[in-house]
Amino acid sequence: MNDMIKNFIDNKDFTAETITCIIENSDSETDNYIFSVADKIRIENYGREVFVRGLIEFSNYCKNNCYYCGLQCCNKNIERYRLTDGEILECCENGYALGFRTFVLQSGEDNFYTDEHICEIVRAIKKKFPDVAVTLSIGEKSRETYSEFFNAGAERYLLRHETATKSHYEKLHPSSMSFDNRMRCLRDLKEIGFQTGAGFMVGSPYQTSENLANDLLFIKNFRPHMVGIGPFIPQGDTIFRDKEKGTLRDTLLMVALTRIILPHALIPATTALGTIHPQGRELGLKAGANVVMPNLSPVRFRKLYSIYDDKICTGEEAGECKGCLERRVQSAGYQIVTDRGDYRE
Repeated sequence: MNDMIKNFIDNKDFTAETITCIIENSDSETDNYIFSVADKIRIENYGREVFVRGLIEFSNYCKNNCYYCGLQCCNKNIERYRLTDGEILECCENGYALGFRTFVLQSGEDNFYTDEHICEIVRAIKKKFPDVAVTLSIGEKSRETYSEFFNAGAERYLLRHETATKSHYEKLHPSSMSFDNRMRCLRDLKEIGFQTGAGFMVGSPYQTSENLANDLLFIKNFRPHMVGIGPFIPQGDTIFRDKEKGTLRDTLLMVALTRIILPHALIPATTALGTIHPQGRELGLKAGANVVMPNLSPVRFRKLYSIYDDKICTGEEAGECKGCLERRVQSAGYQIVTDRGDYRE
């Protein structure tokens, strides 16, 4: 096993067989070795800097019915909300005053916000704060629409692929959603010029070690600028409410292997990691992550963005959230920086 891990790290033996074997057979000692190698690689490329992204969850309406997500359109138990343009800008103003230079606008796939409406919001943010990076995370669109967003001033786009195995994707989504279209979207985003983020859940229903290996091979070949990796956490209104959540170990291992495969990637220590373990985000940083995403959304709406249950940090004001994260990051041996935090070759 040690020889296999050494070959994976030193000789870049990034094959499905090797990755699957590591996932299934690595013990705590070898896990910790992999985490330490990943941490060393991120320090070589980004130092001990941890970049912050100000997250603005501006709508929990969604036209889709992803089986794992509490925002699914068939959920009649959720209280829906939308932020006005003014409220979104106010979130940005508060974040800018706190030092944030990247804003992530995230929502369900809500057709209330037309393409031109999103462009207007992006242009308004860039006009008021020309030195910030605007990231969108609003789902699947046409290539033409993505180009419009890019021309309006959005520089980054996050769209998790969720799983790189088509048969697995089809077990997590209704037939109205297409694996091939998700992959088309990711290709379009990268070709247009976005700093593009992909990503996947760990421990989702029906997932196998081979599926996770396939996710890492997709990441290796597609080479996204950002990779979001979080544990599956069930949401009580979905058909997966009784499924087991993803484990801390498996999620940290995927973060670390991703860092080894893509040394320059921007990888968040996700809120979901902090939800399944009190030190989850700190452990994520020690396994190779280098981004955190404090929430700038109005406190009164945060609990309503219920993609999974028991989400942390829903009751703190933005300043409190940032201060808490700064202390946590420092306790793990790193330092928060509030610049744009662009991808580095």
